[in-house]
Amino acid sequence: MSNINLRKSFLALPGVAALVVLGSGLSVNAQTAQPETISTVATEEIANRTITPVPGTVETSSVMLNPGSTEAREKTEPSNRVAQSDIEIGKGTRGGSSYLGVGGNIGITGNSSALGDGNFTVISKIGVTKSLSVRPSVILGNDTTILAPITYDFSFKSADPFAEPLAIAPYVGVGAAIKTGSQSETALLVTGGIDVPLNNRLTATAAVNAGFFNQTDVGLLFGVGYNFSGF
Repeated sequence: MSNINLRKSFLALPGVAALVVLGSGLSVNAQTAQPETISTVATEEIANRTITPVPGTVETSSVMLNPGSTEAREKTEPSNRVAQSDIEIGKGTRGGSSYLGVGGNIGITGNSSALGDGNFTVISKIGVTKSLSVRPSVILGNDTTILAPITYDFSFKSADPFAEPLAIAPYVGVGAAIKTGSQSETALLVTGGIDVPLNNRLTATAAVNAGFFNQTDVGLLFGVGYNFSGF
């Protein structure tokens, strides 16, 4: 009887061993699948997570690894650059530097204002752009006259590209002639003249001015100005 029970036990051992091996294999597979599942979930979470860059951190520097997003951001974000204007009050024009000086006026015709008489004059040139300037001046006298023309400045260029440009810089313009005194009057002013740079500090100028008052006053203005740059 004991032999029969012992034989049955030996016959049952392979089945038990198979169950143990099968159970171990399932446990190993379950443990192996768990890291893969965690890794997949973590990868999806990282891909879907929006990273907010913080200045001075590694996340900020990592933006350089994704040039596509940088280019897209540059295209969508408006530029903060402010276009610089060509207007530079007081700067030199292509005809030369801005200046302030003194001179004289010689009357050629007319006697409606000081423009038609011989008088002491304060002159100036204030550059606005490379080609435009304002040239206010005051002709002192019994009927002190203020001249306020806007001029277009030229510059002569030599045919030889290696030669220095000519020093003479002509200009023409229009503006207002304002006569002060008991019979003040404002008239159209037409002017034309030349600037001649003497050195880095001084500029000589000469101009013909015509003020269209009741009578047309024409005067020849000349003087020397001290150069300056900007305000």
